[in-house]
Amino acid sequence: MKKGTKGWLTGAATLLGLSLVLLSAIAAHVAGLGQNEAEAAAAVTRCGAAGQPGFDPETADTARKVKEMLDGSGDVNVRGLSEPNQQVPNAKVIVATGVQKRVPARGQVIALATALQESALINLNHGDRDSLGLFQQRPSQGWGTREQIMDPVYSSGKFYDGLAKLKDWEQMPLTVAAQKVQRSGFPDAYAKHEPLATALQQAIAPTLGAAAASPMPGQPGLGNFGPSQCAGQGGGNVDFGNIPPGSLPESYQIPATAPPQVQTAIRWALGQLGTMYQWGGSCTNAHGPNPSDRCDCSSLTQRAYGVAGKEITRTTYTQINDGHVVPASAIQPGDQLFAVGSASRPEHVALAIGYGYVVHAPKPGRVVEVAPQANLGPILLVVRVV
Repeated sequence: MKKGTKGWLTGAATLLGLSLVLLSAIAAHVAGLGQNEAEAAAAVTRCGAAGQPGFDPETADTARKVKEMLDGSGDVNVRGLSEPNQQVPNAKVIVATGVQKRVPARGQVIALATALQESALINLNHGDRDSLGLFQQRPSQGWGTREQIMDPVYSSGKFYDGLAKLKDWEQMPLTVAAQKVQRSGFPDAYAKHEPLATALQQAIAPTLGAAAASPMPGQPGLGNFGPSQCAGQGGGNVDFGNIPPGSLPESYQIPATAPPQVQTAIRWALGQLGTMYQWGGSCTNAHGPNPSDRCDCSSLTQRAYGVAGKEITRTTYTQINDGHVVPASAIQPGDQLFAVGSASRPEHVALAIGYGYVVHAPKPGRVVEVAPQANLGPILLVVRVV
């Protein structure tokens, strides 16, 4: 079958704001939920939900249960997910890939519903004829090699690429958009998965940063706004997570002269401070309980720029090509600094944040931290992404 805001942080840094409203129905459950839900409920109280239609009760309840699973709250039974230990991580990859490619939330829902129909969100190594993977894409139809299609990030990206080629896909019914990409023999089958797909996107997107949650038409936004912001009241400083007190140099501020995308990337990366390093981790939920969701050096920089709307590749070896090389004497905030190994095959990357400091995920046993650039050792290569 057929991815400026002025940075402001004072002193040891404080939380920049409360999360935007998720669902007013969730407010009643706040006592049993985690910090993100508590902040969302507080936002409901502060801002109200006037003019923001909610989800139906069943979808809202499913979103709550999925969020409990993401928070590691135990064995939660979610209707429609028979193998949640496989299905939820795959759903996270689909949403995170959509975020990386700047696909609005509606597109993420279409992708999730498609994968629910095609593979039940399980990365299948078989299917009809030569169909494979989450979306049952076929090598013989030009979707990629078998190995590529079996990579959930690749297959999700190919689906989104197909969706982006459709004119006015955001105005199409879910079944029409999905069918135009997939060319399924059962074009009406996607519709029944829309409620579960919506609940999955609703639960997963807030764990990926504010830019993860572009509002779907006619439904409440999921982004995170600054302390003076309520939904529908204009722009504001986005909040990408707590910055632990004492983790930043005294009086540090994100350089206001840096390009907006750089400021956003730095702010998001700083929101991951204090989380444990995980080699090979996706950095899709660094504060969560699953090690595979935490950050290594290159996934931290990839996700930071992804949230900022700039797609870069996954590894240090490939990120050296994701921009243009500048002299080490001309380092600016947002530059990627490569160290250890060789310039052609570096083993570590850090994000310059200004004033001679970097934010990086150092190595196993350490946490994401801000450190003097000198701590990296000799700088082998400097790459400017923006």
